[in-house]
Amino acid sequence: MDKVIGPRNGDPSGPVVDGPTNPMVTPLLTDLYQFTMAYAYWKAGKHDERAVFDLYFRRNPFGGEYTIFAGLEECIRLIANFKFTEEEISFVKQALPSSCEDAFYNYLRGIDCSDVEVYAISEGSVVFPKVPLVRVEGPVAVVQLLETPFVNLINYASLVTTNAARHRFVAGKSKVLLEFGLRRAQGPDGGISASKYCYMGGFDATSNVAAGRLFGIPLRGTHSHAFVSSFMSQDEIINKSLCSSDGLRTCEDFPSAVQTWLNKIQWLPSFHGTFGETNQSELAAFTSYALAFPTDFLALVDTYDVMRSGIPNFCAVALALNDLGYQAKGIRLDSGDLAYLSCETRKFFMAIEKEFGVPGFGKINISASNDLNEETLDALNKQGHEVDAFGIGTYLVTCYAQAALGCVFKLVEINNQPRIKLSEDVSKVSIPCKKRSFRLYGKEGYPLVDIMSGENEPAPKVGERILCRHPFNESKRAYVVPQQVEELLKCYWAGKSGKAVECLPALKDIRDRCIKQLEKMRPDHMRRLNPTPYKVSVSAKLYDFIHFLWLNEAPVGELQ
Repeated sequence: MDKVIGPRNGDPSGPVVDGPTNPMVTPLLTDLYQFTMAYAYWKAGKHDERAVFDLYFRRNPFGGEYTIFAGLEECIRLIANFKFTEEEISFVKQALPSSCEDAFYNYLRGIDCSDVEVYAISEGSVVFPKVPLVRVEGPVAVVQLLETPFVNLINYASLVTTNAARHRFVAGKSKVLLEFGLRRAQGPDGGISASKYCYMGGFDATSNVAAGRLFGIPLRGTHSHAFVSSFMSQDEIINKSLCSSDGLRTCEDFPSAVQTWLNKIQWLPSFHGTFGETNQSELAAFTSYALAFPTDFLALVDTYDVMRSGIPNFCAVALALNDLGYQAKGIRLDSGDLAYLSCETRKFFMAIEKEFGVPGFGKINISASNDLNEETLDALNKQGHEVDAFGIGTYLVTCYAQAALGCVFKLVEINNQPRIKLSEDVSKVSIPCKKRSFRLYGKEGYPLVDIMSGENEPAPKVGERILCRHPFNESKRAYVVPQQVEELLKCYWAGKSGKAVECLPALKDIRDRCIKQLEKMRPDHMRRLNPTPYKVSVSAKLYDFIHFLWLNEAPVGELQ
């Protein structure tokens, strides 16, 4: 269900927006220098001056040429409930120099975001460097206090969503992707956030129970090696009976039925030499788990030996369940040569189906885990494998290949005066003034270029040729005749301006948007190795203004 948002602070009659998912996200979740600047603005009488800030990033992560924007809803939850408590103000007072006037703390008591406006690209969209993900307008001191939490809430969210989308792209649409990263994530918030944003980026389920409750993400999980090795023999199984799926009959000694099937498998000519005696404690563990979960039996088969014990034991239990009308869910491989073992396992399953006439047995699900990442998925694809589902943890949730996205929050206008941040590194030069952003599509339906223009410039029109210029490189320019024009920035928080605002979509809808957006991208932008850079441009008028302001603000050197 979409969430309608409105100015709770400043308008008690407006719709109530829940606070941030993490209760640690409060007005104090910011850097000290935001408070020192707020005081300096207040002391100079500048605190209410109308400012415009852009939040964007400079480079796509993981060596790729696209990023997925995420974290917007948490930002809106923050500003909808942005209010200092007395305890927080007391702490700020202790942190700042004693010379700060008491009247400043009265000013903090009255701060909320009722005079702030937030414009953003829709969450779950494919985005590119330099194009503002979020534009925040409001009193400069208030917006400055939002800088750190906004960057914090968007930086990791967008990074891990992009990482998930890249894993999905390599795995392919037909594979099930499971996020198993909670135990290796950077703390509880890292784990909860990773589960949410990996789902947004295209994963199908999570092992994280708390995330399942909070966000409605499907849960998946079976058992560990500890469960298997905790059993010593079949004698430990006390309750041995199992009722059939239709409830009409009962197998009084299910472990014996399992053993009978194992004997039958051992005598099959097609398996002679493949295995001898299997590990009986593993068989006891599988049998016990099947008695507990007859409709959801999925076994971890690599505790002792996959092909000589795990797979035969699994098949014996699965066939005994089949006699009672149940269908085993599958197996999980957590070590070894996953390509080879998955192929051998599939052959084993298909032989069982053929020999015993059990329809569908050859297609039983094969899952794999074991420190998987983008590279190992790609390698498995090249080797050939029979894995249906991948459980991915450490490399996914920690974003092992890149630590941070590098979002920045830059002042682009104050009191209607455009501002620019200069640097000897041209990639760090900001693009000034309040802007509009558009995505231009070509004849084949793929996005061709994103273009930024001044707020008061006319929007690009379908079928009309427009000059797109690189913001800083004079020679890079091209004419585009768009077949579709999409305006990117939409109002998500109107404050007291009265403007219409976008609803915050449900997580499932954002996930669907992400998947559809990625399907629209040209394949050469998406490939893992040497992807084609996507073009980000400015209008001719904005290009001229950038360079005029650049020359106007840059000091002129003097040669001695």
